[in-house]
Amino acid sequence: MIKNIFLFVLLTVSVLARHEAVPVKSCHAFNNMKHTKNSHHIVLDLNHKYTILDHHKGQYLLLLKGEQPAQRWVDESCFEEKEKQVLKIKKQDSYVHKIDTEYLTTPDKREHNISEISKNNILVLSWHNSFCETNRNKKECRRDLFSLFRSKHRENNFVLHGLWPQPKNKIYCNLDRKYITMDKYRHWNKLPDLLLRPDTRSKLEKIMPGMVSSLHKHEWIKHGTCFGLNADKYFSEALSLTQEFYDSDVSKYISNNIGKRVSIDKIRIEFDKSFGEGTGKSVELRCRDGLITELWLHLGEGKDGLGSKLKNGKQSKKTCQRGILDRAGYVE
Repeated sequence: MIKNIFLFVLLTVSVLARHEAVPVKSCHAFNNMKHTKNSHHIVLDLNHKYTILDHHKGQYLLLLKGEQPAQRWVDESCFEEKEKQVLKIKKQDSYVHKIDTEYLTTPDKREHNISEISKNNILVLSWHNSFCETNRNKKECRRDLFSLFRSKHRENNFVLHGLWPQPKNKIYCNLDRKYITMDKYRHWNKLPDLLLRPDTRSKLEKIMPGMVSSLHKHEWIKHGTCFGLNADKYFSEALSLTQEFYDSDVSKYISNNIGKRVSIDKIRIEFDKSFGEGTGKSVELRCRDGLITELWLHLGEGKDGLGSKLKNGKQSKKTCQRGILDRAGYVE
């Protein structure tokens, strides 16, 4: 049974990763990797495009429609060197797809029909210094001696908490019940790993300190599964929107006012200046015990980045009128 499942997964990944290319040499197409048999004496046609299913130990596995057997092995020198890299990227994409969909229930048990990318979302940015005041034992909040003498991105900027599809009950889409239970009991480190591209993971580690506590797995399970894209593309969208915020004058205003009390009215004015009139209305400030904890950016449909999404976003309530941007370090 296990062997059959493995073969099914391998075949699925191969099909998703298939790639077409024209050979550069007239090579014999063999039934096996040892090249001991070539049924019907098949030779590659230099004017024909072949489907490449896999690359393994210096050989390509091809799909030759109409032949028996249809899958044939040829030496990698039969095709241009670049084909190996193209196939590698396609296999990564297909593996991301496999990892993402392993959470899902069978189609007949699905509660949500996620047929398109979520248009209404909340980009949640967290003020890390305030978070750590009440979560000092969290891995992302531990401060060593060396950290006292150097400035960290997380101590001077809002950091990424998540990107939440709306309405608020749009969570845990099409998931196996065991993963929902695991997430709700905060066993995030036990959730399956997400296959993210190296550049996505690297950027995420910088602006989402909670990754060391598996926050990214929780965000994907609870919210990302309802977004309409795979995990890598979901986080890439969140990263892109957050970077637009960092590149704006709003972020500069925040950095210049650390340790001071700021109001939602002033923050909204800064958003209007940076992203266009009418964008500030979609910004919500969250506070706790007088400290600013989060910024919620209510985003609507838009194609031109953060500005247009904010302009089309829902007008948010003033849940917190003003608060202090806490400095790094703990208040005793």
